[in-house]
Amino acid sequence: MSDTTAENKLNQEQIDSIRKDFDFFDQDKNGQIDLKEFIELLTILSPKTKASHVEEGFNLIDGNSDGYIDFEEFLTWWNECWWEY
Repeated sequence: MSDTTAENKLNQEQIDSIRKDFDFFDQDKNGQIDLKEFIELLTILSPKTKASHVEEGFNLIDGNSDGYIDFEEFLTWWNECWWEY
């Protein structure tokens, strides 16, 4: 996922709105969304998401495979395909 692509498609107001959503789900306020926070995010956004798909989806969004979704990764996912979950 390319964060540059997502940022190029969005205006600053849209990015700021997505940042608010990211900050809401980043419950421990460490600037990253971990798997537990991602599970809670999907529980709210898409309650019918199968548990088996959650970790797989998390790993796809976590482009640098560090075990966290940072804002750039979230921005790309949110802009391009969150509704697929």
